Amino acid sequence: MLWIADCVAVLGTQVQTVAIIWHIFELTDNTLILGLLGLFRFIPGLLFGFYGGVIADRRDRRTILIVSHIALMATSAVLWATTAADVTALWMIYGVTMVASAFNSFAGPARQAIIPGLVPREELAGASTVTNLAMQTAQIGGPALGGLIIGTLGLAAAYAVGTITFLAVIVAAVMIRVRERVATTTATGFQAVREGLGFLWAMPILLAVMALDFIATFFAASTTLMPIFARDILGMGPNGLGLLLSAPAVGAVTGSFVMSLAPMPIRPGRGIIIAILAYGLCILGFGLSSVLPLSLIFLAGSGAADAISMAMRHTIRNLVTPDQFRGRIAAAHTTFARGGPQLGEIESGILASFAGVQATVAIGGVATVLGCLTMSRLVPELLRYRADEHEPDMAGQVQHSRSRIPGDDAIAPPATRSS
Repeated sequence: MLWIADCVAVLGTQVQTVAIIWHIFELTDNTLILGLLGLFRFIPGLLFGFYGGVIADRRDRRTILIVSHIALMATSAVLWATTAADVTALWMIYGVTMVASAFNSFAGPARQAIIPGLVPREELAGASTVTNLAMQTAQIGGPALGGLIIGTLGLAAAYAVGTITFLAVIVAAVMIRVRERVATTTATGFQAVREGLGFLWAMPILLAVMALDFIATFFAASTTLMPIFARDILGMGPNGLGLLLSAPAVGAVTGSFVMSLAPMPIRPGRGIIIAILAYGLCILGFGLSSVLPLSLIFLAGSGAADAISMAMRHTIRNLVTPDQFRGRIAAAHTTFARGGPQLGEIESGILASFAGVQATVAIGGVATVLGCLTMSRLVPELLRYRADEHEPDMAGQVQHSRSRIPGDDAIAPPATRSS
C-alpha cells in the first residue's frame, strides 16, 4: 500500500516540479536563476539531512512519514494559493522550495529505512526493484501530465494536483503495519551523528556507492535546463518540456522491469559501474542531439541505466547496513543523491550561461564517464563485492564506529578502508 501511495505522491511531485521549473523560466528566462533552484534545494538537505536519519533511527518511522507529508502538503498548498491569486514572486518559490526540502530531509530517510521492516531480508532486492519500478512509472506520467495541465489549465492547477496527491502517503502511512525493530540507537544528538559517520567511514563500499551516485547526478544534471532545450533547441512549449522530463522515466521503468525479472548480479558493484558508464554516454548523446526523437531515445537510455544502477545500489546498501543504522545511512545516501543534482543544477546553470546548454550537457556526460572510471580504481572493494557472501560481522564495526570517525586521533584500521 505504501508503494502505491508513494507512486501517487511522486506523480504529483513531478507535476509540481515541472510547474516550478516552468514558472521560474516564465518569470526570468535566465539559466543561472534556474540553476539557483538547486542551491535552495541543497542547503536544507545539507543542514537537516543527517539529522533526519538520526530521527528515523530513534523515532517511529511511520509517524515521521505522516508528519512530514502533512508539512509537504502545506508547502505545496502555499504555491497553489499564491499562484491562483497571481501574487507569486520568485522569492516565494525559492522560500517554499527550501521549506519543502527541509521536510524531505526527514521524509526520505524514514521512507527508505522502513522498507526492511515491511519485507523479509531475502526479498529486499525484489522490494527495491519493485519500489523503483513504481516510482519510475509515476515519473513517466508526472512530467507529461504536468506539461499538459500547465498548457491547458495553468500553473495553479498543477500546484493543486501536487497538493492533493500528498494525501495518499498520509493515508497509507496511517494504515500500514511495520515489524518491530530488533535494535535502535539510544544515542542522542551529536553522538548519534558520530556513530553514523563512523559506521559509514568503516564501510568503503557504501561510500563508493554514494560517491558514484553523486558524481553521475552532479555532472549530468540538466533538469533545470530542459525548458531551454524544449523552447530553443526543439522549438516546443510546456508539452515539450513534459516529454523531455518523462523520457528518462520511460527508460527507467524498462530498466526496473528488466531488473525485476532478472536475478541480481553476483557482483552488483560491477553492474553499477557499467550502468553509470552507459548513463554518462547517453547524457553525452542527448547534449549533442537537436532532433526530438533522438533526444528522447538518449534520455530514455539514461533513465534505464540509472534505474539499473539504483536497484543495485539500494540492494548493496540494504544488505550491508544493520537496522540500527538504516535511518542514518539512508540519510547519508539521500544527502548524496539529492546533493548531486541540486549542486549540479547550479554548475550547469553557470556553465550554460557561458557555453550554452548543449555543450554544458555534453561536457557533463564526459565528466560522468571519467568520474566513474576513477572511482572504480580508487575503491576496488566495489568491484570485488559479492552479494552472495555471508552477512558481515557488523558488531565490531558498530562498536568501532561509536568511538572513531574521520578526524579523530585514531581512524579505521587499514583493512576496512580503500587502498
